[in-house]
Amino acid sequence: MVQLSLLIVLLAALMTPLVMARFKISVVPTAVAEIIVGIILGKSLLNWVSLTASLNQLSTLGVIILIFLSGMEIDFDLFKPQKNLNGTPPAKWSPLKLAISSYASILLVAGLLGWLLQLTGLFSDILLATILFSTVALGVVIAALTEKELLSKALGQTILLTAALGEIIPLLALTAYAALNGGHSARLWLVLLIFLAAIILLMRFRSIYRFFAKIDKTTTQLDIRLAFFLIFTLVTIAEQVGAENILGAFLAGIVMKLLQPSKVTRDKLTSIGYGFFIPIFFITTGAKLNLRTLLADRDSLILIPIFFICFLLAKAVPVLIFRQRFTMKNAIASGFLTSTTITLVLPTLQVAQNLHVITTQQSGAFVLAAVLTCIFSPIIFNQLYHPEKEDLVKTRVTFIGTNILTIPVAQRLSQGWYDIRMLTDQPKNYRTYNSEANNVTLLPDLTEATLQKADAFTTDILVLGHLDHDVNVRLATTAIKQQVPRVIARFEARDVADDRYDVLAEQGVEIYNSFDINISMLREMIESPSTLKLLTDNDAGLYEVTVHNRRFAGRELQSLPFIENITISRIYRNGHFIAPHGDTFIEQDDHLIFTGDKSAVPEIRRLLGIRN
Repeated sequence: MVQLSLLIVLLAALMTPLVMARFKISVVPTAVAEIIVGIILGKSLLNWVSLTASLNQLSTLGVIILIFLSGMEIDFDLFKPQKNLNGTPPAKWSPLKLAISSYASILLVAGLLGWLLQLTGLFSDILLATILFSTVALGVVIAALTEKELLSKALGQTILLTAALGEIIPLLALTAYAALNGGHSARLWLVLLIFLAAIILLMRFRSIYRFFAKIDKTTTQLDIRLAFFLIFTLVTIAEQVGAENILGAFLAGIVMKLLQPSKVTRDKLTSIGYGFFIPIFFITTGAKLNLRTLLADRDSLILIPIFFICFLLAKAVPVLIFRQRFTMKNAIASGFLTSTTITLVLPTLQVAQNLHVITTQQSGAFVLAAVLTCIFSPIIFNQLYHPEKEDLVKTRVTFIGTNILTIPVAQRLSQGWYDIRMLTDQPKNYRTYNSEANNVTLLPDLTEATLQKADAFTTDILVLGHLDHDVNVRLATTAIKQQVPRVIARFEARDVADDRYDVLAEQGVEIYNSFDINISMLREMIESPSTLKLLTDNDAGLYEVTVHNRRFAGRELQSLPFIENITISRIYRNGHFIAPHGDTFIEQDDHLIFTGDKSAVPEIRRLLGIRN
């Protein structure tokens, strides 16, 4: 019977996504579907699954790995001050400020709702209610934002930061709550040891992890072994100091994230978690619920809609805060999405039951209310969300040097999917070309301090088109130091003894000069007469885009939604050109070189270039 229960759970984990795909059920998150399947297989209906010791152990591992992967989802770059497209300081309501203000309001409203429940006699534990109502399902939020391609946009970043706080703060509060109610309040300070251990592991494994990257991991899988070592080290320390094991798992995820694992490593960890352990946790959670008992109890039955409404009301005030920057429709949509909760609710209820501070009926009511938020909130978000104007982000290109070469290029690019800025230190050139191009700025000089003040390095592409080659060398070196993503520098005359150009090229600077370009163009005209026509045609052209959007990674070229409008001639991957075929798989950071109608190119670049 022991093995039979596990077999049934594993079969259910296999069949659930297959059935959802077969009947095109996309509005319900997979985690919620697995809980519902567990309810059907467990005590509530069929009673086919017995909660054996081995099944409970696998379920515990599932929640630990789920929280670990949640820790890996935290993007700490979002907590840094950000600048707008034109390099100016962020707007009054930046994503970070909006998220902090929103989550502060969530905590206040959650506490108020907990107090009202105690006042009415429906639920007596104010602190536990505050923790539960202030949680946000980070995994569900990320899935919804990824589907809408919002992770790289202001609205998506705001929602994501709010959701991240909705996991970090309740998790810390749960640790303190468990220590106070479990009789370990005197040892609460020992929780700091977990954070100290996490810092030590991070510092100690930085160099080791770089060494791991150089070793063949085909049979050793050192990156995965390191991840599980981090998990169980911090989980063990957490349990020894009287804290909850999920806090250790969460910190292990953060440490792993800061070690900057490769996409392959992240995919393998996600596969292990969501492929085996996490479905077992969700299905057994549903199997533990006894709806017959819950629905037979009139008081418990009343709690389900009340808790559901409280989950929604706790996230109501952020709508007004989001409205300060976004449209009312998107603000309301954001409020519904942040009301989604399940990930941390389940382990919180498990801790509360272990401490005997909540009844089985109350726990079941909370679970069902949380399940309802996961069903309805993402659907309402998808119905209400509409793209904002600022979502249509153009590639920022900054030219240093205005002359007969750079001005025509800037004029052509400004008509497409580019935001152009031009900087010059020559008053004569400024007077000559100011009327021929938009956003031309005259600077007193081209020193590093002046350029930083003008935000010249806050750009996606920096084009150094100055006529003085020494200036271009100096600016290229500075741009590398400022970590500009792409630097294109012009050097017309080259001294064979001067190796500065080769050094810059090795550092990633893209170097061009008219002589080499003319030779290449003449050769192409001889070998491929249509090349020049293709490059100068007003209706079609040759383009290149880098695939940043993870949505398209791992897909075949023939499955691209816009493949009929373009012809992909080459794929540039890891320094080599690849001849594409219909069944060629795309990888993240691939450079697709293609031809197509100019009117279709901006949308294709937007879709493929989204960073999420």
